[in-house]
Amino acid sequence: QVQLVESGGGLVQPGGSLTLSCQTSGFTSAYYVIAWFRQAPGEEREGVACIGSTEGRKEYADSVKGRFTISRDSAKNTVYLQMHNVQVEDTADYFCAAAPLIRFGLVDALYDYWGQGTRVTVSS
Repeated sequence: QVQLVESGGGLVQPGGSLTLSCQTSGFTSAYYVIAWFRQAPGEEREGVACIGSTEGRKEYADSVKGRFTISRDSAKNTVYLQMHNVQVEDTADYFCAAAPLIRFGLVDALYDYWGQGTRVTVSS
């Protein structure tokens, strides 16, 4: 059974840092693009970052470039999203998703498997 389980969300102050984790199981994650998406209340879901099978292939949304870093530990079947200098506008539910490597990108329609999400709230 394919599963993606996010963790690490919570309350963080503006300017702070947080690391989200996406634990995958039921499929060989090394053969999949893993992405992070987010959805703020009343907003459409947007792609945040994605990573291919190697550390060399990554893509970021302009809104998070220079602040967020995506990485993967294939031995642990886990993908991380390090969030630095978070801002109030980063408040959202964050989801990880998986797609075959050929579908690399930050368009949610590319992704077949989704986690349930973890909430990040940035507030002072």
